[in-house]
Amino acid sequence: MPLASARTRLVTVSALTAFGAFASLGTATAATPALGGSWAPFTRCPVDSPTMLGADGLDKAPQCVVSYATSGSIKLGNTTVITGNSNLQIGVVQNSDGTSTVVAPASGAIIADSATVPGGLLGLMCPSNIPGITEICKQLADGKLNKITATLESVGTPSDFDQIAGVVTDQTIVNIPVRIHLENPFLGSNCYIGTKNNPIVLKPKNLTYPSFGVERFNGDGSPNEDGEMSRLNLLGSTQSDTSFAVPGASGCGLGLFGLIDAAVNLKTGLPSAAGKNSLTLNNTQTYLGGLYAPGTVAPDAGKRLAQNWHSAVK
Repeated sequence: MPLASARTRLVTVSALTAFGAFASLGTATAATPALGGSWAPFTRCPVDSPTMLGADGLDKAPQCVVSYATSGSIKLGNTTVITGNSNLQIGVVQNSDGTSTVVAPASGAIIADSATVPGGLLGLMCPSNIPGITEICKQLADGKLNKITATLESVGTPSDFDQIAGVVTDQTIVNIPVRIHLENPFLGSNCYIGTKNNPIVLKPKNLTYPSFGVERFNGDGSPNEDGEMSRLNLLGSTQSDTSFAVPGASGCGLGLFGLIDAAVNLKTGLPSAAGKNSLTLNNTQTYLGGLYAPGTVAPDAGKRLAQNWHSAVK
């Protein structure tokens, strides 16, 4: 078996599944390389990062994690956004003491469908009796001016992984600090819900358990029951969080001195205390790949993982 226990693997994957699914508020970015065989999902694994390469296979076991979510929803104050397809890819170094170190790709961990805020600006701040905002509301018959897109951004490293929570229900798996970038011509380029200093902190919990499967393969991705690589498949779980608080919007509006901030916050009920917001993630699909027996290739487990990944690139 790999260095990290199945329990440790499950909690890491489950937590990151939640993060990936919520990140479907994001925007798709550049194309990624194609990989063969069982490596196929891991197109952006940061195998060349110093942390991954330095894993020795004894005290530290390097692995690649991919998490997809097909659908879900998030409620922030009075506004609910339906999330779409998402793709989270990271590297994880499992430590012998049961903790995990997360590494993101250089280009960022998340590629996902963009999301449109229901009702646009009309829904977020109109009608309004705030001076200056009423004039904006009169112009929003133009659909292009009304539309708002939301992009989720990580604003810190996830923390407080709980090994037990990943394999049970109703326990916090991990704390994930994020903010949401709202974009619209009237909002300007610096409109956010949450900030780096005052983020939204998601605390996902399992509602249902995923189906479980394991496959073995060669370094190049070809199937082999005795191959040095393994892939853990966790499919179909549902996760939720109703415990997070949501700060008010800030930085919104082109020189209107916080008037749009006030209008958005008033109409959407922000800031919103814990218990008034919710996250639901449906049908999550997660894959975790690593060396099947990292101790047999120590002290070069990280380098071996990177070599195998590169050998599978088409």
